[in-house]
Amino acid sequence: MSEHIRGFDSLAVHAGQEFDPTTGAVIPPVHFSTTYAQDGIGGLRGGYEYGRSGNPTRTALQTQLAAIEHGRHGLSFSSGLAAEDALLRAVLKPGDDVLLSDDVYGGTYRLIARILGPWGVGLRVVDMTDLSQVAAALEEKPAKVLWVETPSNPLLRITDIAGLAKLGRDAGALVVVDNTFASPALQQPLRLGADVVVHSATKYLGGHSDVVGGALVMNDDALAESVGFLQFAAGAVSGPMDAFLTTRGIKTLGIRMQRHSENAAAVASFLEGHDRVAKVYYPGLSSHPGHELAASQMSAFGGIVSLALADGAAARRFAESTRVFQLAESLGGVESLVNYPDAMTHASVRGTELAVPEEVVRLSVGIESSEDQLADLEQALAAL
Repeated sequence: MSEHIRGFDSLAVHAGQEFDPTTGAVIPPVHFSTTYAQDGIGGLRGGYEYGRSGNPTRTALQTQLAAIEHGRHGLSFSSGLAAEDALLRAVLKPGDDVLLSDDVYGGTYRLIARILGPWGVGLRVVDMTDLSQVAAALEEKPAKVLWVETPSNPLLRITDIAGLAKLGRDAGALVVVDNTFASPALQQPLRLGADVVVHSATKYLGGHSDVVGGALVMNDDALAESVGFLQFAAGAVSGPMDAFLTTRGIKTLGIRMQRHSENAAAVASFLEGHDRVAKVYYPGLSSHPGHELAASQMSAFGGIVSLALADGAAARRFAESTRVFQLAESLGGVESLVNYPDAMTHASVRGTELAVPEEVVRLSVGIESSEDQLADLEQALAAL
């Protein structure tokens, strides 16, 4: 790739995507081979020997991931949780603590509390939008990892990444930012001082609801080597077709996020003015408490809008009444989705400090015509 290519959209299209030197094909071939012929014992061509340890299609994706997050090392996994697991096992030992923000994906909490917890890893939860609470928690007891989502899932809270990174540096803690909601098209946490960026590539990176994947991006060479060893030794790698689909999705990430953000802004504005909606969560609204901070560290506000209705019963009826917004898990695809977090994506944190209010519904605003999205929301609200 030319050293003169620096713009996000150019990196998304070209990083790791050099044309095939044999045929000149502009799209690199997908390499399905599980094993590679050696020129004598140990004579590897390009460093490839076995599909778990390396695959040219996965290498291309990892180069692309690092480029768009402005990091030195990108690692691709079979799911977002597989990426999280590899990172946490690389940096934690029994007795270490993770300080977790109080509004994160339920699966992240479940991984730490129910998988790593019995192994001896401690978990504490704090509101990371309030850096004074983070500082107090670190003063009370050290933490090895500070883990935050911003914007958060599903209440779209905004955390000061640069401020959190400074607290982490001063306390000797690794600062991990889940950048899934914003995507690197809108926010680049490493540039703001974070140590590691994590993604569910299933969401906006893939972008078409047709591939499951995860990613880590970091600058630290030693950490990348440790995580890379676990990627190889535990084996939760992305397969060649998954890597190819993720790469293809990333190439249009910039223009998709622009449309997602435009449509979400229209949806949020419509909902904020509706008499049957109790509250709207969207950082693009001036009424959002994190609006100014989001504007300072994001180039746009993303495609996720959450809303609160009168009660849990109303939220359930609404979620089951939309037509353009399909009732389904996940988010970040080109199609609009509606999710009821309490009983779906965040059911695993019911009864904990991370429980999502029963009246909250999450919308993943797709790239359809905005008029159709708004008409669908109007008919669903009218049915309440």
